[in-house]
Amino acid sequence: MSQETHPSSSAPEPDGPMSPETSRTSGPAEDPGEPPRAGGRTLPPLPGAERLAAELRALRRPGLPGLRTLRPEALVRVAVAAGLCGGSGDEAAGVEMLLKAGVRHLGGRTLSADGTRGDPLARAAAHTFGLLPDRRGVSGQERRKAAAAVYGVTSERFRKSQEQEVIAQLALAVLTVARSAVTGPPPPATAVPEEVVPSVRTPDPVPDPPARLTGPPLPAAAVHRVTVHVASIELLRDIDILVSSENIYLEMSKTFRSTVSGSLRRAAAIRDEAGETVDDVLARELVEWMRAHGRAGLPVRPGTVVPTSPGALAERGVRRIHHAAVASPTSDGHGYRVDPHVLAEAVSASFRLARAERDRYDPPLSSLCFPLLGAGHGLPPEKAARWLCWAVHEELSRDPSWTVHLVAQRPELAKLLTAASSAP
Repeated sequence: MSQETHPSSSAPEPDGPMSPETSRTSGPAEDPGEPPRAGGRTLPPLPGAERLAAELRALRRPGLPGLRTLRPEALVRVAVAAGLCGGSGDEAAGVEMLLKAGVRHLGGRTLSADGTRGDPLARAAAHTFGLLPDRRGVSGQERRKAAAAVYGVTSERFRKSQEQEVIAQLALAVLTVARSAVTGPPPPATAVPEEVVPSVRTPDPVPDPPARLTGPPLPAAAVHRVTVHVASIELLRDIDILVSSENIYLEMSKTFRSTVSGSLRRAAAIRDEAGETVDDVLARELVEWMRAHGRAGLPVRPGTVVPTSPGALAERGVRRIHHAAVASPTSDGHGYRVDPHVLAEAVSASFRLARAERDRYDPPLSSLCFPLLGAGHGLPPEKAARWLCWAVHEELSRDPSWTVHLVAQRPELAKLLTAASSAP
């Protein structure tokens, strides 16, 4: 088994340089009037909304990682007043929880876990500061682009217009969170109030894939037909079939997202000379398939795999895209989960579909590429890697003629795939 690395790059953000001193921007120091009392507690004097907005503007470019260096004093005071931190050593975590609580207040708890549904103001605020899962380290430029897409405008138009309103409203929202925190008994200094963060049920333990105790081992030739790549899947070349992870409604990710689904959708789109999309190939063909099979607006069975053409990815030697419906909405409607058995079913279905289509092409189809299905949707990456590799090995034990590629964007995830693929 071999491992390849494909370098990646990101464009610098056009904003000017920032400094920690920016977070000290002056504004109205305190709200006037007598501190209100509720539930036996006194709400300490809070910074004004304008000062909070100034600190939020300073935080916008570095995002959550900037909390350690900027140390926004006004936001820390509000987080302390809300009972989200003690004000010593845990300020960054407290401010992060405060911003998330403010976003939930703006969205009235309608915001989906991936930020694709809910109140536009809350969605834009969540994207602006990287408050969604797996978006913490995204560059300020990409976060602004995602927020602008909520309103269907360019990043520059958003910066000059909607972004200012988003920041101003978030400043007011965090003040409301702090004031609401004193309407009941004071929570512990580092606890998150129930009205701020909904309770989370402890997930059931994820089972291990089946272990083969007897019988012939996987042929050595099959093991050597698995290659692990560190890359974004759409950058790979000359692989017949790329597999995309979708939800059970076969709704692809937005093109600005860095998910496998969003990346493939963006790369496969047909564009004109100006770079504008004229045919969203993968999303269009999935809609057509759903209509033809009477599933428009309805879910498919988890583990279903639907093929589409490769669109513009044909230029990279790709001949088919397999869309694996593995992500099911959670019971609260605020995210997705992946059952490991569904992951294994999807791998089997993709191989089955590949065998059925193999001889329709000249030369016949011979290679597939799987991303780390399920990681990020309730499956721990190590378990997702083990289930994926187990399912791939099962298929190769039946038909070792296929060449399989496994891909992950981050080296640490690629190492999990390498270890799982090499396991007996």
